[in-house]
Amino acid sequence: MTARDPVVVVGAGLAGLSASLHLAARGRDVLVVEGRDAPGGCCGSATSGPYRFDTGPSVLTMPGVLAATFGAAGVDMDGVLPLRRLDPSYRLAFPDGSRLDVVAGAERMAGNVRELCGPAEAARYLRFRRRLGRLFEAEWSSFIDADMTRLRSMARPYALLKLAAAGGFRRLDRWVSDQLTDERLIQAHTFQSLYLGLAPHQALAIYAIVAHMDTVNGVFFPSHGGMHAIPQALADVAEKSGATFRYGVMAERVETDTSGVTAVRLETGERLPASHVVVACDLPRAHAGLLPEKTADWRLRTPRYSPSCLVMHFGLDTPLPDQAHHTLHFGRHWKEGFDALAAGRPQPDPSLLITHPGDSTLSVLEPAPNLTSSTDWDHLIQRLRNHLASLGYDLPPPRLTIDPPAWARLGHSAGTPFALDHRFRQTAWLRPSGRSRVPRLHFAGMYTAPGVGVPPALISGRLAAARILEDAP
Repeated sequence: MTARDPVVVVGAGLAGLSASLHLAARGRDVLVVEGRDAPGGCCGSATSGPYRFDTGPSVLTMPGVLAATFGAAGVDMDGVLPLRRLDPSYRLAFPDGSRLDVVAGAERMAGNVRELCGPAEAARYLRFRRRLGRLFEAEWSSFIDADMTRLRSMARPYALLKLAAAGGFRRLDRWVSDQLTDERLIQAHTFQSLYLGLAPHQALAIYAIVAHMDTVNGVFFPSHGGMHAIPQALADVAEKSGATFRYGVMAERVETDTSGVTAVRLETGERLPASHVVVACDLPRAHAGLLPEKTADWRLRTPRYSPSCLVMHFGLDTPLPDQAHHTLHFGRHWKEGFDALAAGRPQPDPSLLITHPGDSTLSVLEPAPNLTSSTDWDHLIQRLRNHLASLGYDLPPPRLTIDPPAWARLGHSAGTPFALDHRFRQTAWLRPSGRSRVPRLHFAGMYTAPGVGVPPALISGRLAAARILEDAP
């Protein structure tokens, strides 16, 4: 290893791309190694005949995080990746036949709440929305957009007191139900805990900020190319900033000596000398073979994984009329559904997320157990087809079906693309660290803080780059 050796980034998912772009923009030599033939990682893409499907996240929140990533290279995001705000952000369909469109603007949204739940609940909603904003402000800069690799990073008395005063350490379901009374509106602002792998009665109220990101800040979608356009644009900007990409080749081993990281060995036998290494891929699998034993993190001794999902992708001859980009069909058995997933069983009456981006494709996501328990996946797939028919969706056979065993084959531990859940002991400093005990070895991605989602992945990559840039080149 010499100071002139490049930084080697293992994985061209969003976290690896963010780290690469930030480093290359600051003049560091960067080499990205990616086993697949294109960037994206979890934000992937698949084709079947004339249809192309996004196989990862279906929308973007907090677009300012993405804009700042491009901005690190002096690039205006609007010029390379124009976005449009979805309105409605979601269409929520309830078992009683009612529905709620989550729309932009406090007064417009309060109007929809008034129509569904009455004027008193609309007034409560506006007060709740303001409290969501205070919670977001107390949390974002101090605990999400911040490096949590040192224990002292959590010891911020004023920030902790401010978060506690906002109610952040209560349980999410109680915090929300103390402010809202209509069960449908409560569900509309607590279902997001499933993104974190937890039921609303398990998650801390700090995670109500996910509802703030969705329902207040809004959700966005690339104007062209779907969600996979995001990693493609990031890779293009990183490459123009000087980063080099090696696709279709797997990293086999990170090499170290007594001074720290020295190189990355590829499956071809090629050895890439490295000044630093950023591992931005599935972390448990990396610790099982890619990384030396001395890099083991005690936080991964007993990992608790999030539930997984069953996803079907359909090709359509024509777009569906009056179909929102996102429609969430709530199941009848709300708490029982979360309890079933926590116990490793399918939901008895599952809630479904239908994504119809308007380009003759439709995707259906059903939350499902991960592979730490046993499930009859063929039965679950057929049950989902029947459920869709009962909801009135007349669909052709799916072009692509991804169940938890398929997620595992794609490289996701426990067959879940949602990594570790966000219980307290897997949050902030207690989540696997982005900083290794081995000098010049770093981690990024959804297994590290701040966690799961597009903005957290981008932030984790920026934080890894910042730690490298602190060292002398």
